[in-house]
Amino acid sequence: MLKDLRISVIGPGAMGESIIGGLLRQELVAPEQILGSDPHEGRLREVQARYGVQTSHDNVAAAQWGQIVIFAVKPQQLKHVLLPLRGALRKDALVISIVAGATISTFATALDHPAVVRSMPNTPAMIGEGMTVWTATEEVDAQQRGWARTVLSALGHELFVDNEHYLDMSTALNGSGPAYFFLMMEAMIDAGVHMGLSRRIAEDLVLQTMLGSVRYALQSGMHPAQLRNAVTSPGGTTSAALSELERGGLRTVISDAIWAAYRRSVELGK
Repeated sequence: MLKDLRISVIGPGAMGESIIGGLLRQELVAPEQILGSDPHEGRLREVQARYGVQTSHDNVAAAQWGQIVIFAVKPQQLKHVLLPLRGALRKDALVISIVAGATISTFATALDHPAVVRSMPNTPAMIGEGMTVWTATEEVDAQQRGWARTVLSALGHELFVDNEHYLDMSTALNGSGPAYFFLMMEAMIDAGVHMGLSRRIAEDLVLQTMLGSVRYALQSGMHPAQLRNAVTSPGGTTSAALSELERGGLRTVISDAIWAAYRRSVELGK
């Protein structure tokens, strides 16, 4: 699908590097097909040494070179990055954004280029276990959608949606979602230490329990409520724990947190 295509990655930070690594790990492209562009020499040396790809300090040259141009910069850097690139892209180029909160119109207007894919990956993409939601403008043709799907699948799982509004919602769920789980892991581990377990043992117990629970949920095909009921005996330890979680408003706190992330994603887009 990506044979002989030139791919520019503007901003090869953690997520940009994940795309580079995923594409090469799955042998979807050769190193010489990728160009990473970044103002920091040290970062470029790291990426080049690790993957053997081409590098550049010149975003304009990178934008002109790539048939697929991937933007992986921080949201606060985006305006500064886009302004010099207006009119620089090839007419047949595909733009892929993984910038949180940045709308399709932001790219299409700033670049004067209509073929734009907006996506929202998450940090498990760094090990090829990510979940990426994406959408595309009407100007992205069938072949380019195939390119986008192939690139994003290098990060793990990908899901296309036909409405850009879903991207802000997915940002609040899958984009920010890993942080919610990490916080829960941290709290559970700290509770284990407080009870008297060593931190190493508490970490092993919590991480494997969470991993196993997710795999079980995936394989069972059952609703989470069914899975929870199956391990909750009347008057038992799980019932006591769940009663405290409900009394503490866990569901409400989680819902409020996700809504806060959603509102912030919409604000970033403005």
